[in-house]
Formats: sequence, structure tokens, C-alpha cells
Amino acid sequence: MHLRVISAALCAVLAAVSAGASANYAAPVSQDDLTCETNIARIDQDFPAGAFSRCETPGKRRFAITIAPEDQGDINCSAWYAFRVTPTRRARITIDLEYETCGHRYWPKTSTDGVNWTPVSPDKVEISGERGDRSASITLRLGDEPIFVAGQEILPPSVYDDWLDGFGDKPFFARSLLGRSAEGREIEMVRMAGETTGQRETVVLIGRQHPPEVTGAFAMFAFVETLSEDSALAQAYRARFETLIVPLLNPDGVVKGHWRHNTGGVDLNRDWGPFTQPETQLMQGLLDTVAADPARDLRVLIDFHSTNRDVFYTIPDELPTDPELFTRKWLDLYQERMPGYEVERDARHEVERPISKAFTYDTYGAPGITFEIGDETDRELIRRIGREAAIAMMVTMLETPLPAPADE
Repeated sequence: MHLRVISAALCAVLAAVSAGASANYAAPVSQDDLTCETNIARIDQDFPAGAFSRCETPGKRRFAITIAPEDQGDINCSAWYAFRVTPTRRARITIDLEYETCGHRYWPKTSTDGVNWTPVSPDKVEISGERGDRSASITLRLGDEPIFVAGQEILPPSVYDDWLDGFGDKPFFARSLLGRSAEGREIEMVRMAGETTGQRETVVLIGRQHPPEVTGAFAMFAFVETLSEDSALAQAYRARFETLIVPLLNPDGVVKGHWRHNTGGVDLNRDWGPFTQPETQLMQGLLDTVAADPARDLRVLIDFHSTNRDVFYTIPDELPTDPELFTRKWLDLYQERMPGYEVERDARHEVERPISKAFTYDTYGAPGITFEIGDETDRELIRRIGREAAIAMMVTMLETPLPAPADE
């Protein structure tokens, strides 16, 4: 099975990764423990999202890579790794993945072009240990080209730039600079809306708070592309609603190959409320701007993530939201549109928990939803998930009563 980055516009990853660095940002400075080589091959991480903590050569055909989180904070076990193998000659090699904490999570995938990714065949991967102590050994047959090996497909900022470029000059699609990350990388926002003279209802979409969670990004791509279509439904939706999209909130963590945090050592989706980081401060400012505008009304916030399965984390139905029971109605319709697929919902709420969905509800009374996609969910299925979820959302939103005028 091949895993192709699922929008044709994303082919810029080839240029970004194969060149060894993003056009805009310097790659990590090579250090002795960040590269190793024998007379068979060389391994390095000198490209965006490349990450491991140490590389050693127990034999000329065997490499041992140690994988560790970016810092010693309270880290989620999203044990990301990405490296490049550059062959000196054709041979078969073994690469051992050893973890300082958490253990092996992501099934290894390989690519020679940065666009087409193939899961390593099960007979070429040996998993040892249990749970947090799991390690892995990968057998690779080297040809003439460098091979990228990663836990998931690599989606650096250049991919997002090219994806957004693919929308062209649609009159309802406006890109702007929301702000910059701690290291100065651009954090873009898109406003998608048709022309209107009335009160504007607002939907907010967020992606990539956590760097390795690319399956959530794939769902977001399909979701946004569906909102931008020329269908009668999408046109009616854009005539009533504005959608504010922040597709890549943690570009520093993505470029540096972090498991969970930004460069401040903070899990951004545990910083909604404290707002100690420049990235989450941008979201606070955006939502406050919407809330303070009498001509706007925040209706829903959807935050795209990845975990070990497809699931929606939502506010419980017994808690009143505005729109009323939006989440239940949306997911019921989405289930109707997905025969043969079980939509899983986990509804819970902890007051003042500093995550996006809880903050949105506690502060604005609007439903906050965490849209999770499984790490290994089939990529074509993800595209269907994103599309059908977007259609169901548009239908449900258009059926909600209009908010009361601001002067009432």
C-alpha cells in the first residue's frame, strides 16, 4: 500500500525535503551524534521534521538510532522520528530504533521523493517489548537513491504554503498573517466567506498544535477543500458563515521534529487559559476579536488532531451550547453519510481544563470539538472522513436558527 500526500498541491514537499531544508528556515546544525555512517550508508536528520537524539554504528550494515523527546517536560508518548539514509552502495541494512521513554508508536514509512510514502512491510519490521518499552528493528534494501524513513508522512510548512497556493485567487478565500511563532515562523490564517451585509457567524478551524499529528492534517485538508467547493451547499454556507482557519499553529515544533511541544517546552493544547506561549496568545487574540465584534457570533471551534483511533472529543449534550445540540445533530448526520463506518464520540467536560474545546465552551458557550484521526487510518478513508464531516457540518449549521441581532 502506498500513502500519497493526499492533495496534488502538496507536491512542494519534494522540493523542501529533497533539498535538505525548508527554503525559509535553516535545518538543524549537524552534530556528532546526529549523523553516523559506514562504508555502506550515511544516516542524518538534516531536513525539516528530521529528528532523533543519537545515531551509532554497531556494524557496517547495522545502525542504532536512539529516539528521545524534545525536552524533559510532561511529554505525550508521540515518539516521532525521521531520518534520511544515503547509500554508498547497494546493500541490505538493519536500523534499530531504541527509545529513551514511551517506546515505539508509529509504524515506519519510507519515501524517496517526499510525496509517496510506503509503510515498511511487516516482514521487514521486528517489534520487541511491551507498551512503553517497545523497540523496533527495520530491514531496508538500499538502492541508488536516498531513502527517508519517518513515523508518519512529513508535512513541513512549505507543504502548507503550497496547499494554500492551490486555492488560487478565489474571491472568498483570503490569506493573512495571524502572527509569528516563538522562532519567528509565519502562522497564517485564512478567512473563507462570501459577501454579506448582515451579521456574520463564525466557525474556527485549527490544525497541528501537536507536530506528529499529520492524519488530523489530512482530514483538515479535505474538510477545508470541501468548504471551498462551488456546490450550492458550500455557496450557501459561505454566504452565511465565515470560516477562520489556522492550519499550522505550531510550525516550530513541526520543523524541529518535536513529539508534542513548541520550542517553549509547552504542549499548546494545554495552554488555553494560561496563554503563556506566543502561538496560543495569537488564538486568544483571534477569538477575543470575534467575541468583541457585535457583527460576529462565534458558533463552533473544531481542532484537528491524531490519536490511536478515529474519535470526536466533544462537550456533553446535557451542557447547554449555542447552537443548541449542534454537535449531536452534526455527528448524527455525519454517521448517516458514512454507512459501514462507526462514528465514535467521547463526550466529557472538565471546567477550566486548558484545552481548546473546553476553553471555547467555558468562555463563549460555543461547542468546542477535538476531531481526532487514527495514526494508521487509511489515507483515502481520511479524505472521505474530512469531506463527509464538512458536508454534514455545513448542512447542520445552515439548519441552526439565526442568532439574535446584536442590539437585542
